[in-house]
Amino acid sequence: MEPRFDMFGNETGAQFAKRFANASMVIAQSPLPKSVQELAALRCSQINGCGWCVDMHTKEAAAAGETAVRLNLVAAWRETTVFTEAEQAALALAEEGTRLGDASHGVADETWDQVRKHYDDDQVAALVSLVAMINAANRLGVIVRQKGGSYEPGMFDSMTS
Repeated sequence: MEPRFDMFGNETGAQFAKRFANASMVIAQSPLPKSVQELAALRCSQINGCGWCVDMHTKEAAAAGETAVRLNLVAAWRETTVFTEAEQAALALAEEGTRLGDASHGVADETWDQVRKHYDDDQVAALVSLVAMINAANRLGVIVRQKGGSYEPGMFDSMTS
């Protein structure tokens, strides 16, 4: 399938992308560990089938020092020994926050309790915001069929101001 539309090549789409990137900077600059940010964004993107975002967050995580083993195991994180309890809590929140329509409970109290055990208020705010933002980004990418494969780490850094 070919991409349907170039959001970055359209004036309205480009304006939105810039503002979206600026809002995302709040998360990027938060005290939530960069590794947790990328792992959670990658997991949401895998669930939503957004090739562009999977490409982006895999490459950004690798550029930040994430190992290939951990990146390759994100989709099966529950069945591994390579993620900390804090990372598992963030991945569970990312999954449950992404699959809202698949479960009547939304984010389970047990998941929320684990997140609160491992993250302070600023980190929780960043994690919740990240799940919301990446789900929005995934929907943008999937709707217009934006393909993965061409992303280069840091390529959108100049969009923020």
